[in-house]
Amino acid sequence: MSRVSSIATRKVTVTLEESQLDQVRSLVESGAAPSVSGFVQHAVGVALDDVAGWGAMLAEALAETGGPLTADPDDLRRLDPTIGLLAV
Repeated sequence: MSRVSSIATRKVTVTLEESQLDQVRSLVESGAAPSVSGFVQHAVGVALDDVAGWGAMLAEALAETGGPLTADPDDLRRLDPTIGLLAV
């Protein structure tokens, strides 16, 4: 009996560096990845989980330190323009 996935998918076009595509194809040929599409789907899932994790960590850190950042003019004047951190 075959299982049909009920997750809707859509075909898209993405642009990769040639070396990246070569590496992905090598993984597929070696059996380490199911297909190019499967590899990309997995990579996107990992990236989305990563973004969600950082967002949760930021929210927790902001809650522990008094809430969201503000655009206080005094703080903005002290921002280090190269890294976006407050200069002490």
